[in-house]
Amino acid sequence: METLMVDRVHGSLRLFMHRNAVFLCERLCAQFPSETNVQLLATCYLHNNQPYAAYHILKGKKLPESRYLFAMSCFRMNLLREAEDTLCPVNEPNIEVPNGATGHYLLGMIYRCTGRMSAAAEQFTQALTLDPLLWAAYEELCILGVAEDADECFSEATALRLQQEHASTSALEKSNFANENRILSSSLPSSLGDIIPNQMKQLHANNTAEVPGYPHARATALRVQNSTTSNVAQFDTPSPAATQTSSIVPPPLFRNVHAYQTTISGDAPTKQKANGANQPLRRKYLDEARLKKVSGRLFNQSSDSMPRRSARLSRETTINSNSNSNLSQFGGNGTDHSSGSRYEVIDEMWTDNVPATSSTASTTEGRFFEQDKAERIMSQESKVAIGIRELLGLLRTLGEGFRLSCLFKCQEALEVFRKLPESQFNTGWVLCQVGKAYFELVDYLEADHYFELAHRLSPCTLDGMDIYSTVLYHLNAEMRLSYLAQELISIDRLSPQAWCAVGNCFALRKDHETALKNFQRAVQLDSRFAYAHTLCGHEYSALEDYENSLKFYRCALQVDERHYNAWYGLGVVYLRQEKFEFAEHHFRRAFQINPRSSVLMCYLGMALHSLKRNEEALDMMEKAIAADKKNPLPKYQKALILSGLQKYAEALEELERLKEIAPHESSMYALMGKIYRQLNILDKAVFCFGIALDLKPPAADLAIIKSAMEKVHLPDELMDDDL
Repeated sequence: METLMVDRVHGSLRLFMHRNAVFLCERLCAQFPSETNVQLLATCYLHNNQPYAAYHILKGKKLPESRYLFAMSCFRMNLLREAEDTLCPVNEPNIEVPNGATGHYLLGMIYRCTGRMSAAAEQFTQALTLDPLLWAAYEELCILGVAEDADECFSEATALRLQQEHASTSALEKSNFANENRILSSSLPSSLGDIIPNQMKQLHANNTAEVPGYPHARATALRVQNSTTSNVAQFDTPSPAATQTSSIVPPPLFRNVHAYQTTISGDAPTKQKANGANQPLRRKYLDEARLKKVSGRLFNQSSDSMPRRSARLSRETTINSNSNSNLSQFGGNGTDHSSGSRYEVIDEMWTDNVPATSSTASTTEGRFFEQDKAERIMSQESKVAIGIRELLGLLRTLGEGFRLSCLFKCQEALEVFRKLPESQFNTGWVLCQVGKAYFELVDYLEADHYFELAHRLSPCTLDGMDIYSTVLYHLNAEMRLSYLAQELISIDRLSPQAWCAVGNCFALRKDHETALKNFQRAVQLDSRFAYAHTLCGHEYSALEDYENSLKFYRCALQVDERHYNAWYGLGVVYLRQEKFEFAEHHFRRAFQINPRSSVLMCYLGMALHSLKRNEEALDMMEKAIAADKKNPLPKYQKALILSGLQKYAEALEELERLKEIAPHESSMYALMGKIYRQLNILDKAVFCFGIALDLKPPAADLAIIKSAMEKVHLPDELMDDDL
């Protein structure tokens, strides 16, 4: 009963019938309350999204599997301290973490959630050491920014180790199987050894009569079964040679009937099968006795190409027995004289009727069998080795691309991803990674292309769709963004990515309060989703609620310390509050995480300029321009710094270059007007101010530009330095 119930529980879990599994397993534990069954019930509860129930029944259990399941229940309930104490008891420092690699991975996740990043990295590394194919551990190391090169992690040494582990596992399974067979054989009744030989001899006699074209076999079968002729099918009339004597032993059994029928003469007699009912029983005893079959190669040899062993064995048997009564009628070329048919067979089944010289043939056949078996094993091991190397090669490429992407080396990551075969590249995960890389490179058109392709190929994949919605936000694609948000909500209303897309849709319409509500909904659904916290901070910053903005940015950093967007948001808030030292600190932290971002370089330069560190600011602006020549912001800020240093000619040159890539920026023309006013070129100053007003600047800048335009002809001492 217990075995049956356990099997049904596992079957229900395999078929995702979680409620049924819970019910059956509760009955199982009531009837058989062992800790193993309690572990199975806890597994059912976890599958059924009931971690609290698993927590209740596993509390206080000491077996390793119970400790792992209890820790998993605590982790899902956010009881991180209790989960850690279960995996690593304080009073037992030398106890091993349960469940090997997965146990270390769970402990690493606990350390990461509690802000102990170095300890988390150690656990993820240990998990990857125990199981090199545990991709989740390598992924976490990449997110933490401490992963080693994929070439080292998924190296040739790893392949050899996996191959050895597979070989040892296979050998252990074979050993266990052999032990089970030996135990099964020893449990057979002792009388079976006496029963089987007699039954096998009877089967031999019965089945010899089944071979067409053997008159001796038919005659012998009739003599053996003369008392039970009613149960035997009718035979053809035996030939005269068979009726002359009763001491003739039948020739070797031809077991390959189809092969024989191709060699016998056309006038060979045909008959119905005899003793057909004995065939299943005969096959059963053949399997149990593990009798050797005749090699197929013997039947395929030409009769004239080489001497036949059947003829040789017949001659040796003739010499040893000195009697022709125990021989089948063979000629020198293997011809049956009584029927005129030719065949090439050896019967190695009935060893008690075969002379001692047949052991040579058996040894030869055994050698061939062992050789074939060894070749099959080597072929299988070769296939396993090739498969392991192919898998590690794929993980090597994917891992290196993901590692470079997490280090924000986006161009290198794109080059690695392009090495993937087409079947792997055109998958949702890879295309989203490519889209994210282009997003970090501020190439929103290419990012849009790959995200759209990923969404088309895998429409139900939600990972990365939050970034896709931000791409559409930057492209001002309001209609497409609205459609994406509705589609994601229809797929899964409980996913934070869907509500981030809805929030971006309202943010694009400048409805910051509604956008904020949607971002907060995403945070409620998944408090570990760092990007949702950051988007909330952006909306509070747009509403000039800097206190709440700082709060959400810090929450994002508690979830992911390397989330540079939150560091950037903190820097922007402090820059607006004119806390320039704080701003410079947070921009620098963001820059250390993502050292290739032109935007971060520009804002760091702005903070340095506000701190009157103009030379450092100019150097940072030069780096920002070199990092992204299409970004207009660092060019404008560089011109602004040069203008403050009274390097007006250089500032105008930079603005002229800026005009080529951003000809509709009102702030650029306003700065040019100010420079021309300082150079006392008043007509050009008025012209630039007029263009700036025509480009409809923001309301905050509109009054400043009008005031500067009205004061163009005033003396310098009456001018306000508002621009």
